Amino acid sequence: MNPEQLIEALIQREGGYVDHPADKGGPTRYGVTQAVARAHGYAGDMRAMPIELARTIYAVSYWSGPHFDQIAAIAPHVAGELFDTGVNMGVFTAGKFLQRALNVMSGDGLLVDGAIAAKSLASLQRYITARKDQNGEAVLVELLNCFQGERYAEIVEANAAQRAFVFGQVRNRVMDRSPSA
Repeated sequence: MNPEQLIEALIQREGGYVDHPADKGGPTRYGVTQAVARAHGYAGDMRAMPIELARTIYAVSYWSGPHFDQIAAIAPHVAGELFDTGVNMGVFTAGKFLQRALNVMSGDGLLVDGAIAAKSLASLQRYITARKDQNGEAVLVELLNCFQGERYAEIVEANAAQRAFVFGQVRNRVMDRSPSA
């Protein structure tokens, strides 16, 4: 799946304007929080934020900015998972999940800081090459999903008001993000 398809699928999943009182992100449109929209120069009412701005924000801040585009050249399903996780939990959290998963699977001793750079990309390439005949990418995506599900549980355990979102997050972000490979 290319980044445009990922972005369009995400926008469809996120829907239009939402302002749920328990959502710590506040008002959102197409899944973009007001704070993120403001950081990208949008000063208007979130109900009127243009869809093209959402597409640009996703492409710049959640795809190429965190280097998920470089991950896609090695493992496209992993990149898609990180993109979705990054939108929902932050790109550094998604990056930490990948680094942690690579440390678990390969023992590379990556610094788990969430910044995807040369060492993380090289570790991913080694892992994918070593496991190419063993459905390695799908296994890595499943481990990323396990970390994501664990994080949702931690969030709800720390703040019961977040229970309003956890069923949908697990259904739409953990279960449905696995590659069919």
